[in-house]
Amino acid sequence: MIKVRFLGTGTSTGVPQIGCTCPVCTSTDLHDKRLRASVLLTVNGKNLLIDCGPDFRSQIISAGAPPIDAALLTHSHYDHVGGIDDLRPYCRVTDGFDLYCREDVARDLHARVPYCFKKHPYPGVPIFNIHVIDDRSFRIGDIDITPLPVIHYRLHIYGFRIGDFAYITDAKHIPDTTFERLEGVDTLVINALRKEEHLSHMNLEQALDAIGRIRPRVAYLTHIADKLGLSSEVGPTLPDGVKLAYDNLEISVPDTKYQSIN
Repeated sequence: MIKVRFLGTGTSTGVPQIGCTCPVCTSTDLHDKRLRASVLLTVNGKNLLIDCGPDFRSQIISAGAPPIDAALLTHSHYDHVGGIDDLRPYCRVTDGFDLYCREDVARDLHARVPYCFKKHPYPGVPIFNIHVIDDRSFRIGDIDITPLPVIHYRLHIYGFRIGDFAYITDAKHIPDTTFERLEGVDTLVINALRKEEHLSHMNLEQALDAIGRIRPRVAYLTHIADKLGLSSEVGPTLPDGVKLAYDNLEISVPDTKYQSIN
């Protein structure tokens, strides 16, 4: 089993958006309250974070502040890396905290938080050990991870597959080669921003088309904006096996290779 906790399922603004008085942003249903998108995976006794947005501090405290062994970063937009500084409690004194990301993301992090990468850093700042990854599969300990290249408008970014679980966020286009990497996946998490067309994100129809092609046992929609609609109204209209993810949802993914969720 792979254990998945959704730390956040919202778009870059979060839901509710500041100052918005639409029915979703004023809803009292907790399923309509969405922090920025991120998940925490437990695989073979290790906790892996995917993305670390500006809500990370409150998200991880709400999750009980478990240990985190490493973080995978999909891309460097603020809603996915804005909480990097809050990883400082997880940084080891000797070699720092392990981040796995594309080369362009590594460059952006050096520019955004340069104090973390100085030769003689100020005492107490977070120290990161960046592992630059490409399209090839890689390992964290005994965990095999396959990058899932997708396109976010013109930006090439990564989703990730671990065993029978796959996570894709901020995709507008999924290349055929990535669809091939998704063959046989059991549980898919994929972005579905809203019902209307969007420049850089799949809308609901496009996400459902991708799910229909991938054919997972179950799919969860994430990176959701208020314009998708109320959870109580949208959820019942989804096809069988497709669900709206929500903040603090925990699921277990059956996986013959990764059986431990400790």
